[in-house]
Amino acid sequence: MVISMKKIEAYIRPERLEDIKIVLEKYRLNGMSIMQIMGFGNQKGWKEIVRGTEVDYNFLQKIKIELVVLDEQVEQVVDSIVETSHTGEYGDGKIFIYDVADAVRIRTRERGEDAIK
Repeated sequence: MVISMKKIEAYIRPERLEDIKIVLEKYRLNGMSIMQIMGFGNQKGWKEIVRGTEVDYNFLQKIKIELVVLDEQVEQVVDSIVETSHTGEYGDGKIFIYDVADAVRIRTRERGEDAIK
């Protein structure tokens, strides 16, 4: 039996993280990785005058969330992240979805769906 899984990688505003964690609890996901990162897109950043010199801060703080879910959970999880992250302004973020060929829980050697439950 082939179990199909997806990796969801979401780049969001830092202030939305706690709300997203609360919303995703209803899916009983077994794991999620969160990283503090710096980046830019259409939002571009801002400029400041520091000691008389204009400094361009074009990298902004973001949060990167990574999680692996079953195919049947993808749309609900993505919709929840979008609904919780959306402000309608530049910098709301992006979500990327990748195919996952397999997963292995090292401790028990479980594979596939059993490894991500």
